[in-house]
Amino acid sequence: MLLRPWQWVKNLFVFLPAFFGGKLWIANGGVWLEAAVVFVSFCMSASAVYCLNDIVDRRSDAAHPHRRDRPVASGRVSVGTAAVTGVLMATAAVAAAWYGLPVNGGVVAAVVAGYLILNVLYCLWLKHMAVIDVITIAAGYVLRIVAGGLACAVHLSPWIVIMVFLVTLLVAMGKRRSDVVLRNGGGYEGRESTRGYTLPFINSALAVVASATMVSYILYTVSPEVMDRLDSEYIYVTAVFVLAGLLRYLQLVISYGLGDNPVRLIAADRRLQICVCAWIVSFAFIIYS
Repeated sequence: MLLRPWQWVKNLFVFLPAFFGGKLWIANGGVWLEAAVVFVSFCMSASAVYCLNDIVDRRSDAAHPHRRDRPVASGRVSVGTAAVTGVLMATAAVAAAWYGLPVNGGVVAAVVAGYLILNVLYCLWLKHMAVIDVITIAAGYVLRIVAGGLACAVHLSPWIVIMVFLVTLLVAMGKRRSDVVLRNGGGYEGRESTRGYTLPFINSALAVVASATMVSYILYTVSPEVMDRLDSEYIYVTAVFVLAGLLRYLQLVISYGLGDNPVRLIAADRRLQICVCAWIVSFAFIIYS
């Protein structure tokens, strides 16, 4: 009923501001505790959102080949239990941020509340609007890094906001492609927004967003401001791992139709894991060496 398997991974985005700000190293004034509080808060927020989403989508999920096993759709959990659990999780999420952070607790709690409100609108309305639905999903990840930056007292550069938005938009488009494939196969009608997508459009959109992501990342790595701040002229080397990861993701989504569950996809694909780990290690070496 709460977080689905591996879904907590999505909330690791709250650590990005501290990571890029050089504050995850204890010797540099590590802010692990603050980031962990925000992580827990967003895990509870995501749990609340899943409860609402499972209630709203219980009928369509029951017809989906994978989502029919969700607690409410399968009948294992009643609507009433899911609703009460969601309210408790939402309340606990805001309270954890408000009382658990020594700096900017009230502001972070407001961001968490904003995330919850955005997702309530998404579950009830926005997810039925093609394109707006995936933009809303990406905005939710931007709110995660905003909360992480506020909690850890790290200024967010425009680069991190742009990159997080583009990457999560790409992943959201990949999920919609899976829904369109199922709809075209006649086995799943899907939500209303799915009717606003076609395979040619989504394939083109994936190419556009992936290209924008790669170009933005390269511009970031060669930015004089970034090279001065990180004291390195070799940040561009990390673009190799980003490009490899993007191409592998597109291959899995477009060629093999595996975009339905991005977290499970990364957990199962060794090449994507290598790309992500190599990028993290190379950047960590640049920032903390």
